Amino acid sequence: MHVSGFISIIGKPNVGKSTFLNHVLNQKIAITSSKPQTTRNTIRGIYNDQDSQIIFIDTPGIHEPKHTLGKYMTETALRTLNAVDIVLFMISGTEKMSSVDEMIIEQLTHVKTPVILLVNKIDLIKDIERLNELIELYKAKYAFKEVLAISALEGIYTKPLLKDLKSYLPEGPKYYPEDQVTDHPEKFLISELIREKVLHHTHEEVPHSVMVLIDNMEHDASQKDLMTIHATIVVERDSQKGIIIGKGGKMIKKIGTDARGDILNLLGEKIFLDLHCKVVKNWRNKELYLKNYGYKETL
Repeated sequence: MHVSGFISIIGKPNVGKSTFLNHVLNQKIAITSSKPQTTRNTIRGIYNDQDSQIIFIDTPGIHEPKHTLGKYMTETALRTLNAVDIVLFMISGTEKMSSVDEMIIEQLTHVKTPVILLVNKIDLIKDIERLNELIELYKAKYAFKEVLAISALEGIYTKPLLKDLKSYLPEGPKYYPEDQVTDHPEKFLISELIREKVLHHTHEEVPHSVMVLIDNMEHDASQKDLMTIHATIVVERDSQKGIIIGKGGKMIKKIGTDARGDILNLLGEKIFLDLHCKVVKNWRNKELYLKNYGYKETL
């Protein structure tokens, strides 16, 4: 029997949702960073084996929004709850329950989808008694179908998890070709890889104010095996633009060099990456810009 279905991964920022997805697919399709709210869109990752196809939906970290973009991100994550076969509510085993966790649990009470509590980062757990107390606290607030523990970073217990998830999925076809790992276009993945490098190389207020647009990508007329990509890094203030560019253009060059390696792995061909930076003041609070940048589309 072949089973297939959709599984939403929800939780606070930085609990390891994107790391888990990349590990399961054995390919990087979701960017990761130590900065909160790295994931802004839903990212669909397609897992295939002989008897199943599982479409994982990596969602933005649910948080208390401070701007229109943040509100959109939280709404996007919560909107997946009724549209999937299973919900994986991921928490970090190293953190206490927060008000955001309680808000997520409140939302879960309104859905009929089976919910599994997935405790991540068990490789960092030293106090098992404290972990058990944390799990009991969650179980007292919601009737989870199961409570499972993994380390997404180290790959601990991820194979048993996949086997367990299949038991919840209905018999069904392959919705996507076996060689497809995501339904996002290359332009989106490339823009995210560039944004990831910005997150890694900048600090304080800059990461949350950044958006990357792919202006154009095409094969060079004289070199058919060379992909030329022109991209713009959008920020909200002139001071942020100065940080992105760096003294003598060193920072934007470093961002481009680091991103080029990941894009090369994604496309499998030589690339020329041309980066620019521009200021669009307060874009995260403007509906028009959010729509133009792809943040107001429905799931």
